[in-house]
Amino acid sequence: MINNQTKINGFILSSVSLGLNTFACLISCIIFLIIMYHLCYNHVKREDKITVVLCGQIYLAILINALMLISMNVRSMLGYLAIVMLGMLYMTFVNQAFYRLIRIVYSQNRWFQSLKLYIMLPIIEIIVVTSILLCVLIPLNGVTYFPNDYFCYPIYTNIPGILSAAVVAYIGPFCCILFIYIYITRFIHQQGNIQTLVIKQRQVRDLLIIRRILIIVSFLLILGIPAMTLIFMFIITGEEYPLLGRIVFLPVSVSEAGLSIALLFCIPQLKNIVLNLRIIRKVMPVNQVVQGTVQMNTIAGTQ
Repeated sequence: MINNQTKINGFILSSVSLGLNTFACLISCIIFLIIMYHLCYNHVKREDKITVVLCGQIYLAILINALMLISMNVRSMLGYLAIVMLGMLYMTFVNQAFYRLIRIVYSQNRWFQSLKLYIMLPIIEIIVVTSILLCVLIPLNGVTYFPNDYFCYPIYTNIPGILSAAVVAYIGPFCCILFIYIYITRFIHQQGNIQTLVIKQRQVRDLLIIRRILIIVSFLLILGIPAMTLIFMFIITGEEYPLLGRIVFLPVSVSEAGLSIALLFCIPQLKNIVLNLRIIRKVMPVNQVVQGTVQMNTIAGTQ
């Protein structure tokens, strides 16, 4: 049985997670709508469209994953979908790393720089990730009902199930991201003085963006340490902490709320879109005043 103090602590953890997830939903929804607005009305440069689309996919994944966590205690079947969308959140960063690999190392290959490819890629990935996770979790009985938390999720005491889910949704994508960015960094440093000034300036900018994104991804890795620590403590001691599930969700909520803001400052194309929207709103009334003044002068001149 869970004592009253544990229930109060669980309520506090759930409340904080709910607030952070709500914040992540609002920020992600607003920025995703801004991105879609600029893409639909062709306010994005042609060379920046793929980067903006990838950013939109990241914010969409954050939005869906945060909504899943908010709804976890309402619809129990979201347990499988929540772990799938957590994996998709990391896969969107893999897609971004892959695009930068093609753009910098294999810039001659135009097919892998197609906008249609990066629009279809998340659909293919979600089918593959869902299939793999279902094939792994269902035989291992990995997802179960948490009687103390009132939702379904991969049970942390089922070591084969949780480790298999972690490899597919967490460790695998992170290793791909790390390998790609290390390869890109080595490639840029090996170029030396061979490239022209324009290409070198672009590579320096890309390297700066890569460093910022790696900081974000490292932040995601660090936030998973509390959960892994508690799981290893369970393996050693055999005692399950009653609030393990809620403690695991709290770092995820923190990371999603932080990602919603951090990406704005790490990706110049995304930052310019948001800033341009604010500038357009400020400039519009001035343009209207100028047009009205010109019309009045025209009328006065004709009279």
